[in-house]
Amino acid sequence: MPPAADRDAPARTAGRSRGTGAEARAPAAAFAGYAVLVFSALVFLYPFVIQVANAFKTEPDAAANPLSPIPDPVSTAGFERVFLDTGMPLWLGNSLLVTLVVTAGRVFLDSLAGYALARLRFRGRRALFSAIVAVMAVPGVVLFIPKFLVLNQLGVYDSYPALVVPVIADAAGVFIMKQFFESIPVSVEEAARIDGAGVFRTFWSVVLPMARPALITLTIISFQGTWNEFPHTLVAVQDPSLFTLPRGLADLVSGSLGAGTRYPLKLSAAVLATIPVAVVFAVFQRYFVRGANEGAEKG
Repeated sequence: MPPAADRDAPARTAGRSRGTGAEARAPAAAFAGYAVLVFSALVFLYPFVIQVANAFKTEPDAAANPLSPIPDPVSTAGFERVFLDTGMPLWLGNSLLVTLVVTAGRVFLDSLAGYALARLRFRGRRALFSAIVAVMAVPGVVLFIPKFLVLNQLGVYDSYPALVVPVIADAAGVFIMKQFFESIPVSVEEAARIDGAGVFRTFWSVVLPMARPALITLTIISFQGTWNEFPHTLVAVQDPSLFTLPRGLADLVSGSLGAGTRYPLKLSAAVLATIPVAVVFAVFQRYFVRGANEGAEKG
């Protein structure tokens, strides 16, 4: 009978062969994965590249080569004309005003509602939260006619309050804040109450600063959603002086400038509309990651 070492030799050889094969396949699998990711990123970014490229083209170049990513020649006439031939300054001002008011209102009101649903005990609390979750499942288009009727009956149709009040709080923000507040230990609030702090004082001075990751997330979502809000403006205003940027761009694309493609002008306006959201996201994303890491360390 052969020694045990000799009997185990074939098994060790087969194991080494399998290990070598797996090690050889690992770089190939990683390369294939990265290739798919790069291709997907290029497909995703290409429309934005075309948008920026056409914004810097001349009218003949944009009409002849709309899918070329290289302007020939480079021209800033589209950006100049967008401020002279359109209501872009007015649209930017309206969008900035409405977005700042709605974002601040959502962060404050959604935080209050989320804290009340997470900590306060009152009759119907669970039913109210279930109703809020159900509202999140309702398509926004279903609410167009009710919104119009309510705004018209209240006498605020075609005004700034019509742009702000119906969207100043949302179910998704309440849900986010409630879920985060429930993750904060109750003992923190009990210590504040022992020191004589009331409900609002505890919320404002103790709990809210600890919810920084959720607040930043809600700020990003609210700013981006309000800045890009188009359907609500269709039922809220008709006066061109109250148009926000999405409504103005839609009017621009629909042919308000008359005949011709006017690709450089239209895409210049689209590029300008993209910049504020990109800046806000880039700035707040850093604080979001930092706040999330701090929350993980505390947990």
